[in-house]
Amino acid sequence: MEPTIAVMKLHPAARLPRYSTAGAAGLDLYACLDQPTDVPPGAILLVPTGLAVAIPTGYVGLVRDRSGLAVAGLHTLAGVIDSDYRGEVKVALHNAAPVARSIHPGDRVAQMLILRCPQVQVVELPELPPTERGEGGFGSTGR
Repeated sequence: MEPTIAVMKLHPAARLPRYSTAGAAGLDLYACLDQPTDVPPGAILLVPTGLAVAIPTGYVGLVRDRSGLAVAGLHTLAGVIDSDYRGEVKVALHNAAPVARSIHPGDRVAQMLILRCPQVQVVELPELPPTERGEGGFGSTGR
């Protein structure tokens, strides 16, 4: 059985998250703005969605880029929504483009993936079990 996400509108213009297609992995999140807003180059805009969500215990909401916005230079930041958070979901958008980008009321600004996220027990050991990779970091597995 799939988990249920309870959603509460905090603003009358807020739009409920929805999957755009039957195969979509993420729920679209919409800007709940009073007017179009520009994001200058290099700036970060905190975009309200006008929604609060109740993610089930054992799950997490991950706020991720929309591919169309990402290729235009708008990327999401700070994208973890914990299961015990009940405040407004906001999307931190960073404009990496050399020109200003506009966000309009009702624009799809991000997508939220709901994933299982168990809490684990932390155990300190004097050394970690070995693996084939070992301490190989960035680029160590080849191209």
